[in-house]
Amino acid sequence: MDHAQAPVIEAIQRYRERGHLGFIPPGHKQGRGIDPRLAEVVGRDVFASDIILMNGLDDRRMSQGVLARAEELMADAVDAAEAYFSTCGSSLSVKSAMLAVAGPGDALLVSRNAHKSVVAGLIISGVRPVWVHPRWDGRFHLAHPPGLEDVRDAFATHPDAKGMLLVTPTDYGGCAAIRETARVCHDHDVPLIVDEAWGAHFPFHPDLPSWAMDADADMCVTSVHKMGCGLEQGSVFHLQGDRIEPQALASRADLLGTTSPSALIFAGLDGWRRQMVQHGEELLGRTLELAASVRAELAAIPGIRVLARDDLVGPRLADDHDPLKIVLDLAELDRSGYDASEWLREHHRLDMGLSDHRRMAAQITIADDEETTGRLLTAIRDLAERAGEIRPAKPVDLPEPGELELEQAMLPRDAFFGPTEDVPPEEAIGRVCAEVISPYPPGVPAVAPGEVITRPVVDYLLSGLDAGMYLPDPGDPQLKTFRVVQR
Repeated sequence: MDHAQAPVIEAIQRYRERGHLGFIPPGHKQGRGIDPRLAEVVGRDVFASDIILMNGLDDRRMSQGVLARAEELMADAVDAAEAYFSTCGSSLSVKSAMLAVAGPGDALLVSRNAHKSVVAGLIISGVRPVWVHPRWDGRFHLAHPPGLEDVRDAFATHPDAKGMLLVTPTDYGGCAAIRETARVCHDHDVPLIVDEAWGAHFPFHPDLPSWAMDADADMCVTSVHKMGCGLEQGSVFHLQGDRIEPQALASRADLLGTTSPSALIFAGLDGWRRQMVQHGEELLGRTLELAASVRAELAAIPGIRVLARDDLVGPRLADDHDPLKIVLDLAELDRSGYDASEWLREHHRLDMGLSDHRRMAAQITIADDEETTGRLLTAIRDLAERAGEIRPAKPVDLPEPGELELEQAMLPRDAFFGPTEDVPPEEAIGRVCAEVISPYPPGVPAVAPGEVITRPVVDYLLSGLDAGMYLPDPGDPQLKTFRVVQR
């Protein structure tokens, strides 16, 4: 296919050049109605390109196939049979993928290190999760994707499972053995879905971890806005093989998706695909070299430990690792990632992504260069030298590995939508949780609806909250009460 094409971008350009006048949404009418004060900040061109798809970028019958051609090009670029654009982020894409495989009451193997959006999909669908627990590194207190033996054991005890949803890479960059996991699923004649939200760049350079479509997965979800260059909410889900019906997937996506998709987000996806096909290997090659240099310089800073491949990959650890995710361990400084990241934002206007009780992470992408990474290095050196300005890390009661494997006493949907009550933490122990409680980021629920709350999890959440953990989703963000199923 001709990857010099960019159907969405070209349609936006034609619309503007031909002087179309719309009496349809959006009501700002290509920016003519916006407040000038808004235009001063974001620019009028944003609104001039915010064009409706039907009777805008395409005609009333969508006969020009603008979006369809863009999706075909994306599928071709990443060796998938089909690709579907989403303007609602991978949070919607992963729900669509799950619903295409399993329905109410059906069992689905799910990585327990899944994002809260997966749990939301379980709540919406009524699917019965069979949790496949991650591999736990007791040395660094870090969870990695499930291993093959864990997947085999889950199928042995739940042979009725309709498939599996595997999360890889994690927010820390740890990757699973996708091809081998797919083989286990296919031996049971069920599909493998890969939530590869952090891996949109994987198809475009041979030195990056395996891309799900090249590793025989049946479906995968990517967030182009995370490690790629799409706009926020730009996501793609990809399909291949015959274990998932394309029409079923399309109808589930239509059920959940917006009827007013953003042309700007579509354009970001279209432009990223063209850029990667034409220049991706070169750009990513330079980025990998840059990341390696930054890792070496960060590792030389006293008090800073950069988690290396040997720290993350090995028996009972991850199977691979994304080198563009740089995880900094601050244990030697005795400072938490929560406080350190806030210090960097205040003193250096530097924004880190993931932060936890002892770590923070920086992602390096093709947008970085020696100037941006130079600022990162300067800021981290300053942090190490001025660590005394930051309070010592407060202790967090981390559960032992097995203590995070909670009993699933009810379907997530039944627990979430059933009669509930709010009780103090002590009274919540032994009760069935009726809400999602996710330290964020990375947004992996510590406890999900239908799971039995235990003392180690309560102690972990309360001590984590005191140490700086952010909990955006419980009814009481301060956890003075927990929402539980009524007895």
